[in-house]
Amino acid sequence: MSLADELRDEEADSAIEERKSAILARVIRDLRRELGDVRERMELAQQARDLPVTVPDWRLRPRHGRGNHGLVVAQCADWHLDEVVRPDEIMYLNAYNAEIAEKRIKKWAEKVVTLPRDYVNGITIDGLVIPSTGDLFTGEIHAELKESNERRIIESLVYWQGPVIAALELFAREYPEVEVDCVVGNHGRLAHKSVYKGRAFDNVEWLFWSVIRERLADRGVKNVTVNVSPSMDLNVPIYGRNHLLTHGDQFHGGSGISGAYAPLSLGYHRKGKRQDIASLPMQTMVLGHLHQLINIPGVIMGGTLKGYDEFAFGINAAPDPNGAGQAMWVTSPERAQVMWMPIYVTDRKAEGW
Repeated sequence: MSLADELRDEEADSAIEERKSAILARVIRDLRRELGDVRERMELAQQARDLPVTVPDWRLRPRHGRGNHGLVVAQCADWHLDEVVRPDEIMYLNAYNAEIAEKRIKKWAEKVVTLPRDYVNGITIDGLVIPSTGDLFTGEIHAELKESNERRIIESLVYWQGPVIAALELFAREYPEVEVDCVVGNHGRLAHKSVYKGRAFDNVEWLFWSVIRERLADRGVKNVTVNVSPSMDLNVPIYGRNHLLTHGDQFHGGSGISGAYAPLSLGYHRKGKRQDIASLPMQTMVLGHLHQLINIPGVIMGGTLKGYDEFAFGINAAPDPNGAGQAMWVTSPERAQVMWMPIYVTDRKAEGW
């Protein structure tokens, strides 16, 4: 190797060593900076730990008895009685028929009593309000329903009086006062298309609840009141706050990215404007129809006893992972809704699917 080559190698080695030294110097500077930051944080933490603070003495007054009052509100929404949902047609996400419906009604009735009784403490329950927001029966408004339902609509009207009266008499024994407030849905109608004149009287739900009222009177049940609206909407004051009951089939949409919230927002705005002009301001709109459990400021949607079905499957709607549900909450004179406790009634093993 020539002298020139040796000099070039030495220069290359020297350049590499210089780069290594520069890198190490930067690493050392970064480590020293991080060490300084850690020390500052440790000092700050130690100061926060050692500096004196003044702790106020917060105490609650002793509770004497059950001075607070409340009402249980348990919605009856979209039961679709006598509809049949075959589990094999919807990948076994749900099943429904008359036998399953009766089991779910019984479970719902039991939970309407036991959940507030066992989980609500410190409140005197003044009674139970049941907003019935329609589609109690699945009806015969589509040919496929007429063909697949377990009963014809008149048979349904007679048969389901028994389970509903059983539930109401259970409530009458467990609550001091029970009020059922009813509007009709769209599935119980007798006309081929929805009508607006005489809408309630064209619907078997109006007849069903009117008969239930008379049956309860015949059976001597004194503390259950059944109000059946002649209108498609009903104003229900609860502790002085107006709850507007409506079925919700007037609100269109709900299958897009925003789901039910887009039609609900528009519907709430329009209903609220109408109510204000009528001097009946609406604090809460209670509805069904879209088969979802929703609780947002000003709007409560009650779910469905039927649960997921072929229509929802066909439009790729997401099923509720908890199964078929119904809205229930506790409201107070001072603070409106104070506790949200939805009821879920699906039990695959008990229902046999």
